[in-house]
Formats: sequence, structure tokens, C-alpha cells
Amino acid sequence: MTAAAGTGIGFAAARRCALEGAEVVLSDRHEARLSEYAARLASEIGRPVHAVPCDVTVEDQVQALVSEADALLGGVDGFVNNAALGMTAPLVETTDEAWARVIGTTLTATMRCVRAELALLVDRGRGAIVNLGSVVAWRAEAGQTAYAAAKAGVLALTRCAAMEAAETGVRVNAVVPSLALHENLERVSDPAFLAGIAASEAFGRAATPDEIANVIVFLLSDLSSYMTGESIAVSSRHP
Repeated sequence: MTAAAGTGIGFAAARRCALEGAEVVLSDRHEARLSEYAARLASEIGRPVHAVPCDVTVEDQVQALVSEADALLGGVDGFVNNAALGMTAPLVETTDEAWARVIGTTLTATMRCVRAELALLVDRGRGAIVNLGSVVAWRAEAGQTAYAAAKAGVLALTRCAAMEAAETGVRVNAVVPSLALHENLERVSDPAFLAGIAASEAFGRAATPDEIANVIVFLLSDLSSYMTGESIAVSSRHP
């Protein structure tokens, strides 16, 4: 099951899982976008794709999503938590309200999802959870204080949840992208800012969402059966 799967990395992860033969549930709070991308994926793979709307900032909706996904799939084997909200602003101009929105969507919502997912998986003694981090959790960037703090929290959450779940056989890991370009990011970001980051990468370009999705699928699969609590950078520009 992939949350925030209406575009970008979330959709790429769902698509990659489906191409590997997995039955997937996509979720997004934007119902129209969710329906569009679920239909697109179903057309590509030639079989139905489940779509369940959810606002991950609302506890009841998260609980309902996890329960419905489990019922639809006859048991969920893996979860991808991709929802996040970015913001670029100097700290001295960051209001309490703006800070709370970023932390609430990026960190607290991820905690909420992991909490519900673990409650389901630990009883079965198997399963994998993959959270989405960001390289700004490790690398200082001006104007990214709220987002960086939230993503650093996601990585700490991942490590601690992994230790709590390890004895049950459930694994929790994170993927840490630097810059993965997709249409939604390009629509809300300064092109010069994105171009500058891309140019500084070792390959001189941004990653594609599919390149991030490949690592997500690895962490969901048995190929990473002895990995938990890890945060894997999919980035050529390290801190």
C-alpha cells in the first residue's frame, strides 16, 4: 500500500511494485488525482488497482485506510509512507502556524501512519514499512528549517520504530532522496533553485521518481530481509 501516491515518488513506487506483480492500493487526499493515476496504472498493468482517499493528518482516516487496504488485499505485506509538505522560508519569517503545518503533514502524519501499520503487522510477525526522508535531514540548507526538522524526525522515527518492531519480524526503513523531479514539484518550485541543485549533483541532473522507487521496492522485498532502521540515500550529493 502506498500513501500519497497521486503523483511523483508515491506513484512511481506503486507502479514499480505493480510491475513486479504486487497488488497495490494507492492513497492520496486529492480524490480526482487519485482516481486519475489509479486508472492510468490499471490501464498499464492490465488489472484493477485499488484507490482509497485519505488525509493522513486525520487519525480516523488513517485507521480506515489501513483497515480497508488490509481487507482489499487480503492482508498487506508492505507500506510506503510518502506524504509530506515542504516550505521555503527563513526561520525568522516562519510562523507557528506554518511550522505546525509542515511538521504536522511531514512528521506527525508519518508517525500516525507507522503507528497504525505496526499495529497491524506486528500481530502477523512479518511485513515491511518504508518511509520517505530527505537529504535536508542531514545537509543544512538555508530556508529549509521546518522541512529539514520534520524529515530529520522521520529518520529518527524510522530508527526507533524499527527497534521496537524487530523482535516481531517487521522491518522499518527509510529512503532519502536528494532531488527527484516530477510535475507537482516543478509546478510549485523556483526553476532556478531546482536547476542549481540538479547541477550540483555528481551526475549533473536530478533523479527520476523511478530511480527512487527502485530502492523503495528493494526495501519492501526479501532482498533486504536483514535490514531495518536504515536510511538509504538515493543521492549523489552527500552532506
